Amino acid sequence: MGSLFVLLAVYTAIFLLGMLMMRAGLYTLSGDRMNEWLMRFTAKPWQSFLTGLATTALVQSSSAVMVMTVGLVATGYLSFRQSIGIILGSNIGSTLTTELMTLDLGEGAIPLLLGGALLVFLGRRRFLYGIGMAVAGLAVLLFAMDGFSSLARPLAAYPFVNVWLQETNRSTAAGLLVGIALTALVHSSAATIGIAMGFVNEQLLTLPAAIAILLGANIGTCITGLLASIGAGKEARLTAYTHLWLNVAGVAVFAFFTAPLARFAALLSPAPDVQLAHVSVVFNVVCSVAALPFVGAIERAMIRLHGSR
Repeated sequence: MGSLFVLLAVYTAIFLLGMLMMRAGLYTLSGDRMNEWLMRFTAKPWQSFLTGLATTALVQSSSAVMVMTVGLVATGYLSFRQSIGIILGSNIGSTLTTELMTLDLGEGAIPLLLGGALLVFLGRRRFLYGIGMAVAGLAVLLFAMDGFSSLARPLAAYPFVNVWLQETNRSTAAGLLVGIALTALVHSSAATIGIAMGFVNEQLLTLPAAIAILLGANIGTCITGLLASIGAGKEARLTAYTHLWLNVAGVAVFAFFTAPLARFAALLSPAPDVQLAHVSVVFNVVCSVAALPFVGAIERAMIRLHGSR
């Protein structure tokens, strides 16, 4: 029994390593321009929105973008108002990762890994090194996803895991708590969603239950921004609080519609993991686009709720 949970921890670590490799490769390609983009193209809410979306899609981590944003707000390079648009765009940009996780390359992941490693070790140019790291990281991530699927059914054979699965399938609240707790623990909503994909692919979790975990993961990922804001200025803390409240508000609405979302996702793809990835896109796009016209109102509400600047 213990060996299966050790394997789950190992696959989770491999998944996080793949994410780190992809992030390092893509950051190498963009260089120090990430901070420059965040500062230059944020004059208006829609510009902040597009900048947050593009930066997160490149970095492959909304948590990393949140840490950068909180840091720039704390040092005065960005205002609290500018950070709201970045948060909204970042939530959409993070969905690219969940879509990439559904790629099924089969044995093709091995040559992908070897090709990426070759570019890393033999590529003398920064561009080739960045491409190699990103490609190798994607292969490592897909390997971990296969591991999650392979462990799902053996883990479900244990009574307490089976009880947990049944409770999660019955209760949206249970799924939300699992998503929040697991994401806060591993500091990666993508890893939590990846584990949920493994169980839903083996039909051990229903799609509505997996959606509940996904929604919880969107709240759990806010812990990174909150930690980054400790000891920072008031506007930096307001940025972290806004990230949390925006995600909580979106989840509070969508939590009542997990079953309709599952039915809608079934129309888009026959594969359960792809359905879950598409739900992530729908959730984040709807919430962010709906909130974008109200950046000023959100700013005033957060200042009123958490104190003056």
